[in-house]
Amino acid sequence: MKIFKINEKDNVAVAIENLHIGEIVEDITLSQDIPMGHKIALIDIKKGEKVIKYGYPIGSAKEDIKKGNHIHTHNLKSDVAGKLTYNYQPKLTEIAKTEHKTFWGYERENGDVGIRNEVWIIPTVGCVNSVVKAIENGSKQFKTDTIDGIFSYNHPYGCSQLGGDMENTLKYLSGLINHPNAGAVLVVGLGCENGNIGELKKYLGKTDNKRVKFLIAQQEENEIEKGIELVKELCEYASKFERTKQDTSKLKIGLKCGGSDGFSGITANSLVGSFSDMLIGKGGSTVLTEVPEMFGAETILMNRCRTSELFEKTVDLINNFKGYFMKYGEKTDENPSPGNKEGGITTIADKSLGCVQKGGSAVVEDVLSYAEPIKKQGLSLLQAPGNDLVASNALAVSGCHLVLFTTGRGTPFGCPVPTIKISSNTPLYNKKKTWIDFNAGRLLDGEDIKDEFFDFVLDVCSGKQTKSELLDKTELAIFKDGVTL
Repeated sequence: MKIFKINEKDNVAVAIENLHIGEIVEDITLSQDIPMGHKIALIDIKKGEKVIKYGYPIGSAKEDIKKGNHIHTHNLKSDVAGKLTYNYQPKLTEIAKTEHKTFWGYERENGDVGIRNEVWIIPTVGCVNSVVKAIENGSKQFKTDTIDGIFSYNHPYGCSQLGGDMENTLKYLSGLINHPNAGAVLVVGLGCENGNIGELKKYLGKTDNKRVKFLIAQQEENEIEKGIELVKELCEYASKFERTKQDTSKLKIGLKCGGSDGFSGITANSLVGSFSDMLIGKGGSTVLTEVPEMFGAETILMNRCRTSELFEKTVDLINNFKGYFMKYGEKTDENPSPGNKEGGITTIADKSLGCVQKGGSAVVEDVLSYAEPIKKQGLSLLQAPGNDLVASNALAVSGCHLVLFTTGRGTPFGCPVPTIKISSNTPLYNKKKTWIDFNAGRLLDGEDIKDEFFDFVLDVCSGKQTKSELLDKTELAIFKDGVTL
């Protein structure tokens, strides 16, 4: 197989390998070279006609396109518009309930379950980033066999922010502090910042003083010594937790893609979509984000909403994000990055139709605002941008235990929760084995790897380290939109 047609309605196929002019592929004589992952016209397409992939339009032909031609930015234009009016036409697929599985997790005193038992040191403001790092370095001695790690985090925010930006920071930090992967947390403030500990507590809610402790640096003669003393107490508390058998219904998994290519929607995103349906069938929950990468595919998600009220929330999710783009004079149809385009993705609809494959076929049960905690079992949509770091962090602070991150280009980044990197193609997996955890490119060889992948994720939930955990995960990325004083 040298080309792959995704849907019977498609008038394009994807090249599985580099194809060359004059080559005959399934009765099509190639009139141009077709790079791996790029699109080939299966029929003649006239100027102005729709190019169909995944069974949906991904744009219109800029010129007449002959059968066997390469289709990309030179002859395909985006049709994604600004804010639109939508009609609710529900198409609900109920996921069949299946026998639950188990993993080894940490049950918390409030009934939550974590997949890591780490001690976190979190700054309220960037001014104390060096302090929390020094506290971490001085506290490594307190790690025990039941503590998976002691980590300090850093970010540049927490002061001189106005309106929604300050609120986003406080909501974000609250979600991180409350995350069940943290057995214990030290929160370090400066004392004079806008987002001081007093303001943070308004968002944080009630905390257990054995699990969460607070330090205001300006009030201490030696804040580092005091911080190390507090972390020692927190480690004594966290070390009491041990892994016990837990049901898959407790799992909350984030779904994210980045550095996509022409195979992402066929292999990696499709595999993650199958995982999402399988987990939901076993009582678990998944969260799909990257709102700009829903543009052009949004009606698929809208019509999967459980109720008309959720449909309206999804309409607002899409149109408000388009309004965010338009407020800054940006177009809503120019999302694909240079790496996306090099990998074969041409338009935002091309990218989005592949992106939403990660959500499987389940009904949408909830729509969450940025940093809002997951509340319902099943599939939720989350407000966040497409940026890899910001979106993955958003999934973490909403309560996802880990992030399934698909990629056709590769990336080494990590976020506060384990991030499983899934390659869309085998060459990437073979080249970047220090980055990639699982190869979905095997699907192109006809392998059935769904059960293997599901079990792999459960192994990570039970303690198997991801490649990103072996690098660095301590740089926080918080969604910012506004004025910094």
